[in-house]
Amino acid sequence: YFDTGVMVVDLGRWRRTGYTRRIERWMEIQKSPAGRIYELGSLPPFLLVFAGHVAPIEHRWNQHGLNGDNVFGRCRDLHPGPVSLLHWSGSGKPWARLGAGLPCPLDTLWAPFDLYGPTDSAAEGSR
Repeated sequence: YFDTGVMVVDLGRWRRTGYTRRIERWMEIQKSPAGRIYELGSLPPFLLVFAGHVAPIEHRWNQHGLNGDNVFGRCRDLHPGPVSLLHWSGSGKPWARLGAGLPCPLDTLWAPFDLYGPTDSAAEGSR
């Protein structure tokens, strides 16, 4: 599984190999008058450039798939085992669900880091 949202990069090799230029070239082709050649945002150019040159990282470093949809009751739970990084990949973001009053249970893990959401001090200031 390759995910542009969470990846470990050898920056020296990245520079020597010219990965930025190669990825940007695919992006230029994508926006050319000939039209779109891929979907899924930033993922396809990375897949085209890094095909066959990726190694897995421990699952705990990309606890992805937390983008469940509580409108339809499709919240996800954590995968078993230790977790070091929570990744709300996809369109279901905790800040949107919390703001809509439809949070998934794991969204509460993100809530304390919401700089724009309600806080105790903000609530006190409105009294």
